Amino acid sequence: MDTIDIKERRFAPAIEAINDLLSDEEYMDEEVILIAIDGRSGSGKTRLAAFLAEKYDANVFHMDDFFLQESQRTPERMAEIGGNVDYERFREEVLIPLWYGDDVVYRPFNCKTMVIEKEKEQVIKHKRINIIEGSYSLHPYFGEPYQLKIFCDIDPENQIANITARISDDPEMLSKFKDIWIPKENEYFEKNKTSENSDVYIDWND
Repeated sequence: MDTIDIKERRFAPAIEAINDLLSDEEYMDEEVILIAIDGRSGSGKTRLAAFLAEKYDANVFHMDDFFLQESQRTPERMAEIGGNVDYERFREEVLIPLWYGDDVVYRPFNCKTMVIEKEKEQVIKHKRINIIEGSYSLHPYFGEPYQLKIFCDIDPENQIANITARISDDPEMLSKFKDIWIPKENEYFEKNKTSENSDVYIDWND
């Protein structure tokens, strides 16, 4: 079985849900379709988003481009569940233009320099289908903008294995995932019942 077949099988629930959405008379006249892919680090959210973007000619927006800059990381903000993402900037620069069918213009956050890369401005041309990928994409601050909500899950052992492979065995980065980022994600998922409130559940282990 080749890689495409494996992805088709693993991502089948998302494919079926999107096909149902696009064939639903209620949404046939919608000029903008918003799909969120939230879930645990290392659970395949980015891979799923890329697969769906190619299959449906969709835009993809990454929540990783909207983490807080160093200057924004006050004790009060970092103590807030779901507060370590710049949800205000994401709503202003991505969601609002999408709602109006406009092109999206933003500058991504760089997790290495901890600042917004002003020289790397992104201009994303309007498409009907738009995928918001990443942890916190279903943050309650955004309200209910999505026609479809997908949650990607993974068990702790495979999660650490996938993250380790992704960061090239960087001990400092891995420590941050274990001690800071994963616990913060888990608090967010638990408080907001993110998995339970999603339309589609995809488990890495299936």
